[in-house]
Amino acid sequence: MPRSSRSLVLVVTGALLAGATPVLAVERPSADDSVQNLMEARASALATGRIKARIAEADAELIRLGAEAQWAMERHNGERVLLARARTAAKDARARARRADTAYRAARKEYSGYAAGAYTSSAASAGRLAMVISGTGGARGMLERAGMLQMVSAQQDGLRRRVKAARKVSHLLRAAARKADALQSEAVALVARTRRDAIAAIGAQEAAAVRVGAVRKHLVRRLDHVRSRAERLAERRTAALRVRTARRLDRDAVRHFEEEDGLSARGAGRGRTVVREALKWIGTPYSWGGGTAKGPSKGIAHGAKIRGFDCSGLALYAWAKAGIGLDHWTGSQWAAGPRVPTSMLRPGDLVFFAKNTKDPDTIHHVGIFIGDGRMVEAPYTGAKVRISSMWRNGFIGAVRPG
Repeated sequence: MPRSSRSLVLVVTGALLAGATPVLAVERPSADDSVQNLMEARASALATGRIKARIAEADAELIRLGAEAQWAMERHNGERVLLARARTAAKDARARARRADTAYRAARKEYSGYAAGAYTSSAASAGRLAMVISGTGGARGMLERAGMLQMVSAQQDGLRRRVKAARKVSHLLRAAARKADALQSEAVALVARTRRDAIAAIGAQEAAAVRVGAVRKHLVRRLDHVRSRAERLAERRTAALRVRTARRLDRDAVRHFEEEDGLSARGAGRGRTVVREALKWIGTPYSWGGGTAKGPSKGIAHGAKIRGFDCSGLALYAWAKAGIGLDHWTGSQWAAGPRVPTSMLRPGDLVFFAKNTKDPDTIHHVGIFIGDGRMVEAPYTGAKVRISSMWRNGFIGAVRPG
């Protein structure tokens, strides 16, 4: 029998012989047990760390694909805006070319009919001109004849120059119209291509959400298995606290805004109108291409059957209620006003997010600042208009339209 076991037996036996209630001695763990426990704890921590790293990788992949899909959708939105402009420009160019052709034909008609008109403009002037040209009237007639011929020649030269200028203008404007039509055709092709790209990006995002989501669930189950019960309970309490805190911040942000807005009959300017209008639509579905100056609308492709907003559609709507017209495109919304430092943000300012924070051409998302580092946004396909933190990866800057 090991020494520790013999000691324990002696203690219990002695207590029984003395008629006392036996008290079991607590056996100290051996050095080998301590080392074993430490190794198991380290192994558990290492396994936990690896699983958490893989979960973080899965989350990062979903975020990356979401940004790719948003960027593709906003690029398509931009090409639609540019196509509308190209169509307007082509229509205007064709109208100008038609007016120039009409002016050219009128000038030619006037020039070709000038000589006949000069001789038949009236009976008196016709007789006088015939007399001058026929050579009668002596010296005086000669002078009149020279003057009359000079006048006719000058008028003909003037008409000839007008015809030449009208022809040149007509040719130039017809060329401009052809160029505008070509640009419109290019815009149509780009819209079709970016639409296909966006649909493919959304499809990749949705497929990844299913694939990566399944992997993530498996990893979360493994993580629960390797963590201790205390760790699991602590994590759940932390997650629940995080949710309650986010909800409280949302309520506080809305209440604070409403209280501040009620201090003045006119509010504090256009920005408060923008925020008030945006907050009306919390919980509205995300719809790619959805949102007009009048409110939520059905979108395009994946949003064709969903009445709602996408990110730039929500910004367009809210600022329209404040009297400012914006395009349905984050690219032109980024250029719709001056840049605003984060220290000077006011409710209603637009906050933008990009794949590359040094390149505005990669902007893919916009939200509406409401105060306290929070914003209203239409986040992504499958989600709803919500309040969230503006402090996230990809923040590139803010703009105050107007």
